[in-house]
Amino acid sequence: MNVLIDSGAPPCELCKVDGGELIVKTDKLRVVLVDDANYPGFCRVIWNAHAKEMTDLAVEDRSALMQAVCKTEQAIRDVMAPQKINLASLGNMVPHLHWHVIPRYTDDLHFPDPVWASQKKPATDAAVLSERRALLPTLRAALVSYFY
Repeated sequence: MNVLIDSGAPPCELCKVDGGELIVKTDKLRVVLVDDANYPGFCRVIWNAHAKEMTDLAVEDRSALMQAVCKTEQAIRDVMAPQKINLASLGNMVPHLHWHVIPRYTDDLHFPDPVWASQKKPATDAAVLSERRALLPTLRAALVSYFY
């Protein structure tokens, strides 16, 4: 992962590293693909500067961040064709503003519960996960095209 430099920020995981495979980077934010074997297509939209909450940002920056979340969601919908998209901005473990954009399928490991819930059912069939992972190059290209 690339190291991010933000000398004014307190020590923070997302201030130090990209937080996943860097797909899109602008001056204000980045979109990364999360390496999660059970959830191919799981992305994070991460604000580059250290901020804990949406209300720490200027209104224009909040809008830019949410537009990026929506572009990421649309790319995932277009390429991965999930039954649902989950959006989450928790920051309980890493208090650095970021959004999780997660494609969900009725056959996934936790559906209909959040992906962080205790596992309640068998893992998704390996062949199905392989088919979904095969879409990741197309998703990478779609994400780039939605931002540039």
